Amino acid sequence: MKRLLALLATCATVLGLTAAISPQAGAAAAAGCKVDYTVTSQWQGGFQAGVKVTNLGAPVTGWTLTFSLPDAGQKVTQGWNATWSQSGSEVTAAGVDWNRTLATDATADLGFAGSATGANPKPTAFRLNGVACTGSLEEPTPDPDPAAGTPVDVNGQLHVCGVNLCNEHDRPIQLRGMSTHGIQWFSQCYNTASLDALANDWKSDLLRIAMYVQEDGYETDPTGFTNRVNGLVDEAEARGMYALIDFHTLTPGDPNFNIDRAKTFFASVAARNAGKKNVIYEIANEPNGVSWSAIKSYAEQVIPVIRAADPDAVVIVGTRGWSSLGVSDGSDEGEVVSNPVNASNLMYAFHFYAASHKDAYRSTVSRAASKLPLFVTEFGTVSATGGGAMDQASTTAWLDLLDQLKISYANWTYSDADESSAAFRSGTCNGTDYSSGGVLSESGALLKSRISTPDSFPTS
Repeated sequence: MKRLLALLATCATVLGLTAAISPQAGAAAAAGCKVDYTVTSQWQGGFQAGVKVTNLGAPVTGWTLTFSLPDAGQKVTQGWNATWSQSGSEVTAAGVDWNRTLATDATADLGFAGSATGANPKPTAFRLNGVACTGSLEEPTPDPDPAAGTPVDVNGQLHVCGVNLCNEHDRPIQLRGMSTHGIQWFSQCYNTASLDALANDWKSDLLRIAMYVQEDGYETDPTGFTNRVNGLVDEAEARGMYALIDFHTLTPGDPNFNIDRAKTFFASVAARNAGKKNVIYEIANEPNGVSWSAIKSYAEQVIPVIRAADPDAVVIVGTRGWSSLGVSDGSDEGEVVSNPVNASNLMYAFHFYAASHKDAYRSTVSRAASKLPLFVTEFGTVSATGGGAMDQASTTAWLDLLDQLKISYANWTYSDADESSAAFRSGTCNGTDYSSGGVLSESGALLKSRISTPDSFPTS
């Protein structure tokens, strides 16, 4: 995605920096460092920035980065991937347990949201453990021009390579898109006009099709719901979007309750869609109140059913604690890392709601992304209830992190539901406009602005 102009904090003679901060007591001095400072988003009264620090000297353990905010109106309001504090104009970011050691040439990616009363001048005097960051000035590499064609035209059949989702050119990519609400309740929102808008105006890469199993869903009419899902797969394909088929289990939380239904459903849709390049299967939405071992057992029974018909498609497995990698249950990604599902071409789901899930969840994703292929198949800009005010700072922090890590995502929801997580104002799905400012909610306006920026999918 396109970024705003990056400021690289470098030597004083290049940027005119001043420095007079003492080394932190008890911490080893760094021999040199470089900081890439990027303003990733700005709004009235605030901004968000990314801070990438590179250790150019000997390995350091227990690092602290300090810098000055030159305007008295600038305040750090929220930070991640470090412990943040501010005294006057001086800001301190200290490494946390999982990134506290920086080897030579190693980097730590931090970020913060801040308030600003006027202009937003660039920070000065970056120091790592008291030593000025004097790395050489480097211009950021511009994004390549986007390849012509739809997302499916450019990327073709997807597969998992290492911890990334990769295209047919074996290059890591990020898909950005929207999730339907329950198709049993909001089928009127998924028509020719709305799907044209999603593909052409929103420039979405994918449509997640949320087929609830309970709650008036699949169990009430298996054939009818299977046909509805297949119809939306075709609509996505016709517009060059990927279709993420979501077997939306929520209550009860143990996916094994629906294992026979899952086998029947996935045997059918996999056989029917095996020849398509745009289909991804999500086999359990939000497991909850159940162990990882039980989820793993379910996955290892359902995946072979899909593979028998469609051996090439990517499959996504939900994780413990409402697909939080166990964080919402007091655990972490370690249980999946140490006991992965026995299958290939597989990814793991992560869900978050920005107003409820912040630093601890972002830290988990930052750690896990180096070990597990992750796909954020659902997230909201509001609280975990689907309501409340949009948390713009936390949402932007999340989206910037996902962009940085090339983690694909689908936002909840492309609907006019009476909840603040919905992209549209109530009644929108009775009309034909799905893109103008007049029909978008606050959440929808933010997501459309993010999704509609160029993808720049790599092809070589």
